[in-house]
Amino acid sequence: MTLHIANAPCSWGVDDPNNPWLPPCQKVLTEAAQAGYQSIELGPWGYLPTDPDELTRQLNHHGLSLVAGTIFDDLVSEANFPALVTLTHNLCRNLAQVPTATKTAGVNAPPPYLVIIDFGNPQRAKYAGQSEKSPRLDDEAWHRMMRHITILSQIAWQEYGVRAVIHPHAGGCIEFADELARLVNDIPHQVAGLCLDIGHLYYAGMDPIDALQRYWARIDYLHFKDVHHQRWRDAITRGLDFFSACAEGVLCPLGQGAIDYPAVRALLAERDYQGWITIEQERDPRQADTSLADVTASLHYLRSIGF
Repeated sequence: MTLHIANAPCSWGVDDPNNPWLPPCQKVLTEAAQAGYQSIELGPWGYLPTDPDELTRQLNHHGLSLVAGTIFDDLVSEANFPALVTLTHNLCRNLAQVPTATKTAGVNAPPPYLVIIDFGNPQRAKYAGQSEKSPRLDDEAWHRMMRHITILSQIAWQEYGVRAVIHPHAGGCIEFADELARLVNDIPHQVAGLCLDIGHLYYAGMDPIDALQRYWARIDYLHFKDVHHQRWRDAITRGLDFFSACAEGVLCPLGQGAIDYPAVRALLAERDYQGWITIEQERDPRQADTSLADVTASLHYLRSIGF
């Protein structure tokens, strides 16, 4: 079972395009290719070139393609929604015009993907990984978020042929087991699939294997990361937000943390998964000097256990 494996700019600390410490995009592209990846996610809009011709030139120069673009923003606010519609058009227009990841033969919807992540509620960010303390959206706000996700997903597919996948994320308003269950009940699979992230499932207190089995029929795309258990427990105890915990090394190269990736591999083989996997290791961008070693080690580890 040899699967297609990509990486993402967040492994170099690239999450906020306005962060003054971001490494040059040339470093990310060069090191992703050097580590052995053939595809990468787009990262936040504006980090990689937004002109499709220039982006194509850069990708071709490094032997890379794009597997996905990401909305990482407040999906609940009505006032913020017009900006998300514009962003969806920008992301998907680029994904439709540049080299994208190899199509797969399995039942999963093929790339490119629009990964949709809610993030921006300060109270939710504060209680990342703390299900009992984290406030839930009321029904009105939840249904508004579902409506927003549905509209963005329809724009992506109907206008650009880009498959939307929803990504539960630590510190967002879709994070915990009850919210994941509610999500799949409220948004049909024909509208959007799931991008389940093994590390975020663990961070939110779920058993990743159980979640993969439970929602297998809804999964189109997977994210892999590993969690240093003691640092995670310490972050939860101290009440750190997710990105503060990342800056303190809560995420580590695959195979060096708490996630049982041989068990994940066995499940994917049993279910004949042939879709894409993207490795991520969020960090402070000021720690990007170790990114090449880490993303190389993660890829080598997965290949060593049969991916």
